[in-house]
Amino acid sequence: MKSTINAKDVAKLAGVSQSSVSRVYFEGAKVSKKTRQKVLAAAEELGYRPNEFARSLITNRTKIIGLVMKGVQNPFYPQVLTQFTASFKKFGYSILFVHTNSDEIQTEDIETLLNYNVAGVVITDATMSLNVAESFRANQIPLVFFNRKLSRSNFYSVCCNNLSAGRAIAEYLIAKGSKDMAYISGNENTSTSQEREEGFSEVVTQHNLNFKKYSSDYTYEGGYKTALAIMEEEALPSAFFVANDIMALGVMDALRKKEIQVPAQVKVIGFDNIGMSSWPAYELTTWEQPIEKMVEETVTYLLAEMIDYTGTAEAVEVDGVFIERKTT
Repeated sequence: MKSTINAKDVAKLAGVSQSSVSRVYFEGAKVSKKTRQKVLAAAEELGYRPNEFARSLITNRTKIIGLVMKGVQNPFYPQVLTQFTASFKKFGYSILFVHTNSDEIQTEDIETLLNYNVAGVVITDATMSLNVAESFRANQIPLVFFNRKLSRSNFYSVCCNNLSAGRAIAEYLIAKGSKDMAYISGNENTSTSQEREEGFSEVVTQHNLNFKKYSSDYTYEGGYKTALAIMEEEALPSAFFVANDIMALGVMDALRKKEIQVPAQVKVIGFDNIGMSSWPAYELTTWEQPIEKMVEETVTYLLAEMIDYTGTAEAVEVDGVFIERKTT
């Protein structure tokens, strides 16, 4: 008995040509309804599965979406990966996960994506030079920046509306009586941190108040160490706005270590609404990024572009939701 069933076996059982079998499994190929039914019935009986790799050699495209991610230690991004995997699976696509060790995507990461003939690419928390991004456009591979933007709007991006979120958080803290506030940023070259700060700063300035900015790196350790350094300076603010939740949890643990009461002595607000933020040990007030809607926007765009590539450039922004808990 043969260990591997191939298209020739299916064709023989179905009573059709091998090329007819191939046409059934190639999107857009013309084949009669009767032939399709015969081929699929034979394939099911034999347990045949088409060779996706062989198909990709002919079409120069696979059913693979490349997803590039750096911050796997931030719980927000594994959650994003899970959502993308489930969403693309519904349409028959698999995820090729590429973990980059640098803030900017490296040449070997690009080569991996191109070598696999990916159908589309999603870039999450990494940056990319314009020249590198253009290599995808040259190959007509649709590209989306997720939760990030390039400095120039040459490519499609999907983000939370960080500017309006920063404004709303500032208004909330001021209404709560906070005057001397602090903003702990993530990596300063990221559009997300820049826009959150811009919106926050805009409202604080309008109220003739000031805030201090402290730079960190979007990690728990970064938030923890930054908060300890602030307290060592005896510069404890009345409120912290922290650029993401995982840093905010680090800030809270640093405050606990110094026996600072939250929210009685200082308020803390994060950003993302990761699962840990609702844990009883934290109950962090935060801004929820609408991951489901952001993923939906990304998937819809990529599916359309993979059918008819246009290279459309647009910055899509999705409104998030303020989540009030016990840290404010």
